[in-house]
Formats: sequence, structure tokens, C-alpha cells
Amino acid sequence: QVQLVESGGGLVQPGGSLRLSCAASGNISRIFVMGWYRQAPDKQRELVATINSDDRTNYADSMRGRFTISRDNTKNTAYLQMNSLKPEDTAVYYCNAGISDLRHQFNQYWGQGTQVTVSS
Repeated sequence: QVQLVESGGGLVQPGGSLRLSCAASGNISRIFVMGWYRQAPDKQRELVATINSDDRTNYADSMRGRFTISRDNTKNTAYLQMNSLKPEDTAVYYCNAGISDLRHQFNQYWGQGTQVTVSS
């Protein structure tokens, strides 16, 4: 069984920074693309950023330049460094990963989400 666990959310003032982590564990053979998504109240879940196994990254336009996605393949962990946070960044942030398990079955996995609140 494979699990994704996010951490690092919390309350931060506008202009502040947070670093989210997403750790994958379980019967993992290979992790392909890892990504962060977010969902604000009464809005659809949207892409924040993705990173593939070769460290190629992709960002939503509104996050490019403020957010940085990275990964540590030795720890099966992805990170999202968020700087210059704005109140409109308030949302539940979810980690997603495409993972092949030890039976070589591929699935998309989601974490449980971590709340980020930007407010003074």
C-alpha cells in the first residue's frame, strides 16, 4: 500500500513564507510525476506545480516566480516553497503522485491535504 502524507501548512501573514512537504511511503517501485494542487472554499481544485523524475517543473501562471517545487528522490519526498504569500493563496493544498508499486501497478495517489491560511 502506498501513502502520501503532507505537512508544513499553517497560518502565515501576507508576504510570509511556508514550506510544504509530501512524503511517499509504502510498497514503492518508482515515483513519476509529483505535484501540488490546491482547493479554496467554493472553488475547484487547481494545479499549483508539478515536477517529474528528471526535475523538470511546471507551474500555474499565478504561482510562477513565488512558488518553487522540488523533490528529493532519496527520501521519496516533494516540497513546495511558497514565498510572498497572499490571502488568495488560502486553500487546502494536496500532494499528488504517479507511483508504480512493487507489483508494477501504476496509480495516481493523493494526500489528505494540508491547510494554508494567509491572513493578518
